[in-house]
Amino acid sequence: MTTDHNRRRTGLRAAAAVSLLAGSLAVGIPSAQADPGPNGRATLEGTAPEWTGAAADAGATAASTQVSARVYLSGRDAQGLTTYAAAVSDPASASYGKYLTPQQAEDRFGVSPQQVQAVTAWLTSSGLTVTGDGRHYLSVTGDAAAVQKAFATPLHDYRKDGRTFHAPAHAASTPRELADAVLTVTGLDNAPHRAKPKDTLPGPGAGFRNAGPFSTYYGSNTADTLPDAYGAKIPYAVHGYTGTQLRAAYGAGKYTGKGVTVAITDAYASPTMAADAAAYAKRNGDQAYRKGQYTEVVPSSYNSVEDCDASGWYGEESLDVEAVHALAPDANIVYVAGASCNDPDLLDALNKIVDSRLADIVSNSWGDIEANETSDTAAAYDRTFKLGAVEGIGFYFSSGDDGDEVANTGKKQVDTPANSAWVTAVGGTSLAVGKGDRYQFETGWGTQKAVLSADGKSWTDFPGTYTGGAGGGTSSTVKQPFYQRGVVPDSLAKANGPARMRTIPDIAAVADPNTGFLVGQTQSWPDGTVSYDEYRIGGTSLAAPVIAGVQALAQQARHFPIGFANPGIYARYDSPLYHDVTDRPLGADRELAVARVDFVNTVDAADGLRTSVRSLGKDSSLHAVRGYDDVTGVGTPAPGYVASYGNPFH
Repeated sequence: MTTDHNRRRTGLRAAAAVSLLAGSLAVGIPSAQADPGPNGRATLEGTAPEWTGAAADAGATAASTQVSARVYLSGRDAQGLTTYAAAVSDPASASYGKYLTPQQAEDRFGVSPQQVQAVTAWLTSSGLTVTGDGRHYLSVTGDAAAVQKAFATPLHDYRKDGRTFHAPAHAASTPRELADAVLTVTGLDNAPHRAKPKDTLPGPGAGFRNAGPFSTYYGSNTADTLPDAYGAKIPYAVHGYTGTQLRAAYGAGKYTGKGVTVAITDAYASPTMAADAAAYAKRNGDQAYRKGQYTEVVPSSYNSVEDCDASGWYGEESLDVEAVHALAPDANIVYVAGASCNDPDLLDALNKIVDSRLADIVSNSWGDIEANETSDTAAAYDRTFKLGAVEGIGFYFSSGDDGDEVANTGKKQVDTPANSAWVTAVGGTSLAVGKGDRYQFETGWGTQKAVLSADGKSWTDFPGTYTGGAGGGTSSTVKQPFYQRGVVPDSLAKANGPARMRTIPDIAAVADPNTGFLVGQTQSWPDGTVSYDEYRIGGTSLAAPVIAGVQALAQQARHFPIGFANPGIYARYDSPLYHDVTDRPLGADRELAVARVDFVNTVDAADGLRTSVRSLGKDSSLHAVRGYDDVTGVGTPAPGYVASYGNPFH
């Protein structure tokens, strides 16, 4: 998957619980599994990318062109896996919480030796070389001629985004007798399939500092010398919230995440992460890490270091680790690094967590736009998410940082993997925590920026241009999952046509960089020194680990894994357990904004300062309204949310 590195990427009503309907389960995933095809073949739907077509066709790919691919295997009882993953996650199901161990999941739904043997024989007989017999897939290499023989589709060259890539001329297929063994094949096209962090992170190669002045809490420091905005003086942006403020805002109470393990996935691994996390906790009043509380699982080697801007992921990792610990100071944290930002390596990281059940909760702050998603890759991800669900593992993904994506891509769309029916998509808010750590309000995160005029008397082109906001909207590929029925209004679910589709996000937390989190990271500075420093940051890359931390608290209250959380999250809809976030929390006529001062060169005042006003609650065409919305989902956790998981109903 490919994304822009700078993307900015509401109490309890029992009647809202939706039961699992036997025989009519609609969990809503794009399927790449084999369907009947001609000539004794089973078609692997979705294996021909949408960007192929006659207009882009540049002719047949040279027969000698080398291809590396993965043939993902369906495992035993693929439909049974889907059904059980939904049932074990649904509070209204008799199977709720009856999780399997990794070995039980492997025995019941894993790949059988017979499947491996049969698929291997087919691939090798076609002239492909099997280079790895992983637990979930077979890695293969060979030339385009062997690919055509194996998958019954020629490869053609296609023009895309000013470059030329090869891809199947039509959907790949397998022999019909292997239809139950092969889930899909990925890698037959060589267009980039990679992810990048989903927020506004500065790379450690170029240090970053906030200038100030700041507010220590929302509204503590009014910008009296700056022009009015919306007819009033406005506060300076906060210096960056800390764990104490966020725990208070989201009702942590006495819970600390004790006994829960949170995994974090990103690409690569910061060599200073453990030291940075310890320094951050000490400087900001968080509980010190006990021995062994933070661990890492890293691959034997890395790849695509330059293509993926490896060091650019270090700040993402710092944010994720420090935010989880700030919210859930007793939870164990295991960082699982991908060998690159490419889909296969990120999938491997996720599969490591599932195969060995390394964690209860998995926070993921990366992704791509849905237009770049292919059904083959989506199917591979979804199988991993479903295997996690049957083991009691929940996956949380940032919803994106460019609102409806129109400004970023020219097309209204959602992000992936957040669009999966098997993950919790986390949207974003602007958060006001006041004096004494009191929750004041939240808006849907969406920002417009206007800079101070040269004479300092007005804001230029106020309210200015759109700079980012929480991702959300309606999927074009994923059907509405059962847990959204009766909650998501048809005006959203049917936004793309007559069929009800998956709508994101599911839940939300603070994301606005102007009301963001203080993070600590070792960085490189213009004078050649390397040292630790702290800065304010945001994005739904912040919201995801914050919600992961809150869910760790909730699991502690429950004394049992929450697993795939969405059915439980929607069962609590329309209750005091959520802050029902809107764009105008202080009244329909009350606009909100903050003042912000930044270093022009990002590190010091040598090249001057830039002052701007940031208007809040303006997320492209998306709106946070009463009830479910496509900016904040059901809302943000309120006092009582965490403790509600200790009730018998849950």
